[in-house]
Amino acid sequence: MKKDKRNFIIFSKHRRWQRLWQFFFTGWGLVMVAALVAGALFTRQLLWSPISAINMTDVISNQFKMSGASFQGIDSNGEPFKISAEIGRQEYDNPDVIFLERVTGQTTQIQNGAKVTYKFSANGAEYNRINKTITLRGNVRIKSNNGDELQTKELVVRI
Repeated sequence: MKKDKRNFIIFSKHRRWQRLWQFFFTGWGLVMVAALVAGALFTRQLLWSPISAINMTDVISNQFKMSGASFQGIDSNGEPFKISAEIGRQEYDNPDVIFLERVTGQTTQIQNGAKVTYKFSANGAEYNRINKTITLRGNVRIKSNNGDELQTKELVVRI
């Protein structure tokens, strides 16, 4: 009989599958899979990685991070406000607080029957969604359209 090349290819593919099955069923493959599962269970982290160079604490604490963060709304007096930041992030352990870096914003208030617009900037801020407060920190500057200016290290604004 004459050997056909197609039979040789099919036979070699079959042999590859056979080697793969032998690898798993002789125990080595099962040992490797069990080691990966056991590592995830012992560390109690879903993102288990055998690479020790990854700082998982930093990854978990800064999971939700956004550049160019911006949000706007209406305060408790019905006046609009807008806040923008270069970086915004949330932490798993503290989901009610949004941490902002390099913040700018604008808010409007009515004083003595006239609308006064305040523009503010700060190095950082914390927006607490439950208390509805923004704590501006580091080089806080506020300017109003009526000529008032304020500079401070920290300012808490209730919205």
